[in-house]
Amino acid sequence: MKKRLQNIVAESKLTFPLVACFSAVVWLLCGLVTNNWWIQFAFFVLSSYLMVELNNKNALIRIFSRMVSSAFLLYFSMACFLMPDTRGAIVQTCLIAAYLMLFQTYQDRESMGKTYYAFLFLGLGSIADVHLLFYVPFIWLFMATHLFSFSWRTWLSSLFGLLTPYWFYAGWQAFNGRITPLFEHFYPIADFQFPINYSMLDSGFMFTLAVILLSAIMGIVHFWFTNYLDKIQIRMLYGIFIWMNLLTFVFLVLQPQHYDMLLRIAIINTAPLIAHFLALSSGRWTNIIFYVLTISVLAVTVFNVWNILFLY
Repeated sequence: MKKRLQNIVAESKLTFPLVACFSAVVWLLCGLVTNNWWIQFAFFVLSSYLMVELNNKNALIRIFSRMVSSAFLLYFSMACFLMPDTRGAIVQTCLIAAYLMLFQTYQDRESMGKTYYAFLFLGLGSIADVHLLFYVPFIWLFMATHLFSFSWRTWLSSLFGLLTPYWFYAGWQAFNGRITPLFEHFYPIADFQFPINYSMLDSGFMFTLAVILLSAIMGIVHFWFTNYLDKIQIRMLYGIFIWMNLLTFVFLVLQPQHYDMLLRIAIINTAPLIAHFLALSSGRWTNIIFYVLTISVLAVTVFNVWNILFLY
């Protein structure tokens, strides 16, 4: 297979450091120092490290490549309007950490400990944004159909993990004499917006979503046609990325007011898909797609940074 620029970039050890420097520049331009976004930046760095570990521990790409974490950095830099959101940063980090633990339970119906910690992270994330709980029933389903780790023991472990953060949260609220806010935390779950209002989605978000959606489609199509080359375990893990992405895009259509959390989840699940496509394909058309995609990501990033600097 002839190596083209996309393959050289995908397999280079310099790709991730260069992309990390680019991402740091975007953070600085958008106001990391002037707006004191140090907490948000710390969660971003942690989530980036977890994406590296997610790729390394599961060998998501069958050749040496840092494209999974590099794609995550690039797409998040493109969605730079998400940077000020601390709650979203917590959700993002907790979901990646949950993936990291959950994927280690593959074909192990006795993996109560890892299941507990995976759902512990989901519980922590849901304290930051309760809408993350919508994904929990689907993750149980993926445990049964893709990870083959679902049993009554792991299900009970997942419940204990999910409830543990709330147990401490309730104790803290009781210590401060505030019980009512705990119940109020769950009220937004039933808060559906009808008719659906897309007016809060500006052009920057729409351009960003378009790039991520097209990337996800390309990654999904490529994986469907080439997944016979991957191990069964990798097929199952990518199946989770695909279904989580599809769910996220459906949620975005139905309830766009939660775009800040949903776009982050879409980025997390799209990064492995587009990385698989760019690292494991080689042809004239795929190389052209690589050029177009790179230019599109950079153009939308510049557009969003410009909006932050001069319009907001």
